[in-house]
Amino acid sequence: MTATRLAGAGPDERALAAPGGPGLTADQRRVKALTRFAVSITAFNVLGHLFLGFEQAPITPVVAVLTSYAAALAFEALDAWAFGRRAEFTKGRRAFAVFLLPAHITGLATGMLMWGNASLWPYVFAILVGNGSKYLVRLRVRGRLRHVLNPSNTGIAVALLLFPWVSIAPPYHFTSSTTGAIDWLLPLAVLAAGTVINVKLTGRMPLIAGWLGGFAAQALVRWLLLDHHLLAALAPMTGLAFILFTNYMITDPATTPTRGRDQVAFGVAVAAVYGVLVVSGVSFGLFFALVITCGARFLVQLLRPRVRATP
Repeated sequence: MTATRLAGAGPDERALAAPGGPGLTADQRRVKALTRFAVSITAFNVLGHLFLGFEQAPITPVVAVLTSYAAALAFEALDAWAFGRRAEFTKGRRAFAVFLLPAHITGLATGMLMWGNASLWPYVFAILVGNGSKYLVRLRVRGRLRHVLNPSNTGIAVALLLFPWVSIAPPYHFTSSTTGAIDWLLPLAVLAAGTVINVKLTGRMPLIAGWLGGFAAQALVRWLLLDHHLLAALAPMTGLAFILFTNYMITDPATTPTRGRDQVAFGVAVAAVYGVLVVSGVSFGLFFALVITCGARFLVQLLRPRVRATP
C-alpha cells in the first residue's frame, strides 16, 4: 500500500501532478504526501496490532521497518558509488529523513499485507526485493532514472510466486476484533483519509476512477459471459483490504502515469488483467495484476522510441 513511493516516489517530482495547496512546490507536495502516508500506515499498524486483530507477530512491523531502512540505505549507497554521484541521504538531516519515508512505507505495507506464517524471513525477502526493484528495473525519463515497479507490491508478488506457503494477510484481520458501528466507520475513515491524500497531493483520482470502473466491468463481463456470480465478483470491493489497495497501493505516483487519460487507461488495464487472472484460476490477482501492468507499461515506454525511430 502502497505503500509505495509514494512508496518510492523517486526523485522525479513531476510524478506528482496534483494541484496541491497554493504555494506548494512539487517537492513540498511529495514530502507532504509521503509524510501523511507514513503517519497513516504507522498509526494503522499500531491500532491493528493493539485492537483490530492483525495476525502477524507484533515483532513483524519492527523487523520490517528496520530491514527496509537498511536495504534502502545499502542499495542507494551502492548505486551512488556505481554511478559516481552523491547518495541522496547524505545531503543533510532533512534529506536523510525524507529518503527513509518510502522505505518506512514499504516495510510497514509489506509487513501488514503479507502473511509469512510463523517465519519472519519471507517479510525480509519481500522487502529486499521491493527495495532492490527500484534500482534493478529502471527507465531513463527526461534524463533521470526512474523505477517502474511498485516496490512493496513487487516484493509481495515475488514472494507469493516463489514460496507457495506464503500468502497475503487474511482480509478479515483488518476488522476481526471490531463490532457494530466500528465495522463501518473504520473503512470509511481509511477511505476518507486516502481520498484526501489522492485528491490534494498525488492527483491520482482518474486512476482510481478507471480502476473502480474497470473492476466493476470485469465482474459484469464474467457474469454475462462466464456465468460467474455477480455479487461474488463484486464482493472484493466492499472489503477494507480493497480500500487499502485502491487508495494506497495502486496510486503510487512514481510508477503510474501522470496524464489523466493515461491514468484511466492504467487503472482499467490493472482491472482487466485481474479479471483474466481470476478466470485463469490465479490467486492473489490484485498483486500480480499490478506487477504485470507496470511491467507492460515499462516495455511500452522502453520500445516506443525505437519504434518511432524505425524508418
